[in-house]
Amino acid sequence: MSSAPPDPPGFELPLRLFLAFRVIIDELHAELAREGHPEMRPMHGFVFQAIGPGTTAVELGRRIGVSKQAAGKMVETLERAGYVERTADPADARRKIVRLTPYGVDALARSAQIFDRIRGDWVRRLGAGQVRALEDTLRAMTPDDLWRLDMPGWFGTT
Repeated sequence: MSSAPPDPPGFELPLRLFLAFRVIIDELHAELAREGHPEMRPMHGFVFQAIGPGTTAVELGRRIGVSKQAAGKMVETLERAGYVERTADPADARRKIVRLTPYGVDALARSAQIFDRIRGDWVRRLGAGQVRALEDTLRAMTPDDLWRLDMPGWFGTT
């Protein structure tokens, strides 16, 4: 007779993965708020990555999997908060290019530093081998494309 506990139900795995994501993202945003970025929201990180060196609102919507109107509202929100700016496209004056401002770039740089610190906390708590094994396992089970920027649209589809 085995004394090993029974396997958990299948639905627990995605919930645990999501909870781990949520713990990390909540910690990130609490620290970003303390460091001068209280307006940052989890979706903004996806949007910043999708903006890259510059894009249009239409292309941004495609990249993050939302409508042109939803992307436009997001750009307006981020513009009011000082994270992005719209400038004329040098190749076509009718188009506006959305770019990160220095404040937006600062938020991304701070996010990278905070993510590294959080990972370091996990290493101290679980051990470097355990964290590396977790990352290797997740890499083996997920697509190579690390930047699935359509996550916000995916969460919002019906």
